[in-house]
Amino acid sequence: MSTTEMTEADSPAQPRRRLSREDRNRQLLDVAWQIIRAEGTDALTLGYLAEQAGVTKPVVYDHFVTRSGLLAALYRDFDTRQTAVMDAAIGNAEATLTGTARVIASAYVDCVLLQGNEIPGVIAALASSPELERIKRDYEAIFLEKCRSDLAPYANGGQITQAGLRAMLGSAEALSHAAANGEISAAEASDELFATIVAMVERAAARATDGT
Repeated sequence: MSTTEMTEADSPAQPRRRLSREDRNRQLLDVAWQIIRAEGTDALTLGYLAEQAGVTKPVVYDHFVTRSGLLAALYRDFDTRQTAVMDAAIGNAEATLTGTARVIASAYVDCVLLQGNEIPGVIAALASSPELERIKRDYEAIFLEKCRSDLAPYANGGQITQAGLRAMLGSAEALSHAAANGEISAAEASDELFATIVAMVERAAARATDGT
């Protein structure tokens, strides 16, 4: 057989590039999101992730240890992306209540829509154990404190209460998930969340004026 007749199968095998631990972790998370998107959260196991990612089970176990660890890593991945989007948007936002509230509302909805229907399944799965629920609460607390800090300058010295922030977060989750499911549009979700945020800050400002 001449050189020109040599097929690809006859060519010497190219060595597979070994991924760094960070790159491998990114690959596994991306495949995990794909599994949830296509088959739902219940289908996600460490063994199935290894199969779909084309790696051995010990590789996946080394990164996540348990299914709970994998779910926690997925939530952290979502939270990191959400924080980066919001930080970038707030940095370019108009320094007013409406400008900041619009950015927070749009960034939250956009991040959930980016993950489609995957993140609601992960959030639901996080409620399956006290450890996972604690991780979710910890990240929620960081997010709420960030919102409080970003919005405080527009409350005229009034306190943005924890109850108000929790109500805002509940609205944010419900509205963004409704948009992801196609029940409402992204614009409707963002507009309603924007109104909720503005009303929360205006109540805080009114309390400061009234001295209550």
